Amino acid sequence: MLLRSAVRSLRHTPLVVALGLLAACASGPGSKPSASVNELYSQLDQASKGYETALQQARAGDQQASQQSLTESLNRLKEAAARCGSTDGCDPQRFFSVFDRLLRLKDGDFSDEQDLNSDVDASQAALAAGQTGAASLPQAQRSVTLLRGQKLSELIAMNGPVKSALEDWLTWRRPNLMDAYVNYEHLRYQMWPQYQKADLPEALLFGIIAKESGGKVHVVSRSGAAGPLQFMYATGLRFGLGTEDGFDMRYDPAASARANAAYLNEQLKTFNNNLELTIGAYNGGEGRMRRLVGDDNSVSFYDPRIYNELAPETREYVPAVLAAAWLFLHPNSYNLKFPKVDGAPGSIVLKRAASLSEITVCLGSAAGMDDGWFRTLRNLNPRLDPQVAQPIGTRLQVPRSLEKVYASRCIDGPWPILAADLHSAQVPVVAAAAPAPKARGERRYRVHHGDTLISIVRDLHCSSVQEVAEMNGLRHHRIRAGQRLKVPICN
Repeated sequence: MLLRSAVRSLRHTPLVVALGLLAACASGPGSKPSASVNELYSQLDQASKGYETALQQARAGDQQASQQSLTESLNRLKEAAARCGSTDGCDPQRFFSVFDRLLRLKDGDFSDEQDLNSDVDASQAALAAGQTGAASLPQAQRSVTLLRGQKLSELIAMNGPVKSALEDWLTWRRPNLMDAYVNYEHLRYQMWPQYQKADLPEALLFGIIAKESGGKVHVVSRSGAAGPLQFMYATGLRFGLGTEDGFDMRYDPAASARANAAYLNEQLKTFNNNLELTIGAYNGGEGRMRRLVGDDNSVSFYDPRIYNELAPETREYVPAVLAAAWLFLHPNSYNLKFPKVDGAPGSIVLKRAASLSEITVCLGSAAGMDDGWFRTLRNLNPRLDPQVAQPIGTRLQVPRSLEKVYASRCIDGPWPILAADLHSAQVPVVAAAAPAPKARGERRYRVHHGDTLISIVRDLHCSSVQEVAEMNGLRHHRIRAGQRLKVPICN
């Protein structure tokens, strides 16, 4: 415990403050290094080696020696960082780099409860083993942290775009990150096993969810991408996300996670396990990424030949996904605390007819959910219209923590009566004004083999997928060769 407390000082003691002051105190580009700079750099190197020694001693079981080595290295690092800010010619970036490297080595925890080579804490790995039936804890850890035999943290370049994305997630996007985490934790038992079977790290799944949908299962983008992982219809079909009994499988959390994992593994093979190119292909299209990369699969995503030719959305998307994945692995290192979420799955059988909306009113803020349970109930029961009452005997998926709450609040008493009364309220219908005539007319377009709704709209230069879909009453953007579509006439 003493050792753990000492390591936590790496996160929260004046070392972090000293590093934060370095940028403000850095010398200008024209200043000359003083005689003390080499001494500071030497002290920095010794601190880094001391930290590694402490890791090795902890692995060997010598906790007393590890504690001593750790304390000495941290003191040396804090002292050197503090002096760098007031020393002419001292480069603060060297201290930031060492601090970042130490975080990668061990995320600040020498506890015996955690594998020293892991990127996640023991509680995450234990939950993985319990929920997915993993044969052993190390296997669960590998499925969480490794991508093609490498730690995920080693594949994330801590460069300017990723650091900027980290700041975004920790500031104005912080509420979105927290909502995504809560939503994901309730969907985790459905989605993560699909990633585990595909040997992909959980943090990557969370990063994509956080950026794509925030864990909202029913999100649909302007371009027609749908579901928690935002599949376009054609791409979803390619990976088995068709329609079952009228339900679009892109909205199914488990099926979409399976399809997403299959897509990523396909593209990782294409791009020689380059994670950044693969994520870029997921957002910007694999065809475009392949054309840009050509035969050079070793090229960096940030190479100007690639980066400068991508859409701004994709340039922002890739580091945002990686930054969210990094925070999922290392929250404590960034003064971030995710909420505790009991995502254990459960179910209820309705004892009285009710819609998801009515049940949400009955449940209130039970189990500490201040924002209510509407989003979670919708996510876990994606096939149901939340406004339509389900008959007695219907089984609903809910968090296990709500099973007893439902029995006590939503079967008898005042809350279901209130919920039913609110749900049956009638809103006066106001006759809509006659729509203004459209400035442009319509014409007919005959669908050819190979056409997609997106390609047709792109050729029009003046419309949107949604507009053409609505003009023709298309469901799921399906078209067939020979079909005649109404399309707008554009000037």
